[in-house]
Amino acid sequence: MARKALTDTLWDQLQSTMIKYGCYQTQNSREIMEAILWKLRTGAPWRDIPEELCSWKTAYSRFNRWSKTGLWADFFFSLRKEIDTEWIFTDGSYVRCHQHASGARLGEERAIGQSRGGATTKIHLSCDADGYPLNFKITGGEVHDSQVAGELIEMIGQADYFIADKGYDSESIRDKARSHNMIPVVPKRKNAKQPNPEFDSYLYKLRHLVENMFARLKHFRSIATHYEKLARNFKSIPYLACTIIHCKMNDSTRPSDILNLSRL
Repeated sequence: MARKALTDTLWDQLQSTMIKYGCYQTQNSREIMEAILWKLRTGAPWRDIPEELCSWKTAYSRFNRWSKTGLWADFFFSLRKEIDTEWIFTDGSYVRCHQHASGARLGEERAIGQSRGGATTKIHLSCDADGYPLNFKITGGEVHDSQVAGELIEMIGQADYFIADKGYDSESIRDKARSHNMIPVVPKRKNAKQPNPEFDSYLYKLRHLVENMFARLKHFRSIATHYEKLARNFKSIPYLACTIIHCKMNDSTRPSDILNLSRL
């Protein structure tokens, strides 16, 4: 028997959002969502979804269709809890691509690149002051963090402090942050000769929050390894995981219940 992870509280929130966006409702909508979450947690092939949940074709069809229309991102932004933009933490993390991620049709975006680790994808993530995911961007593994920093700052919009590691050490990135009224807290490289008066060592130590979020996201095995052939489908998986992390549980829900959503 397949272990289920969709609590009544989480389903109520997801269902209300589905209704808000006019999603087609069926009698087995909950079972289909349960099957998609099973795939998210385990990283198993779609064809291995337990039949007691629903047909794998039904689960994949709904996931793929909502991925095409961007509904997974809409769910995330609708259910995202109130964010604290006093401090924004940004970083990137590699995801190893499985050989099954190859073979997409010519012309389809894959977000797979060659880096030292081989075929990899990179997740560029921003977190708020509480360590909750704010937004992210998916690229090939060869894309340096500094190349997408400007886009992430645009996604953030406004914040008090923009905190990142040495990979973001660039005056153009600092100027971009300042243009959005953010104070850049980015350390200089060892060979830098210019002063860095805006650097705050205390705030920089809090950067572990974004590292912790990467660790939490990679508890979902479909994120820890890239299996999807299309970039939009792989991007939808972190959106769903971030939605689950943000969803407010009721008072009777134990912290372990939240962790069980990502563990086998």
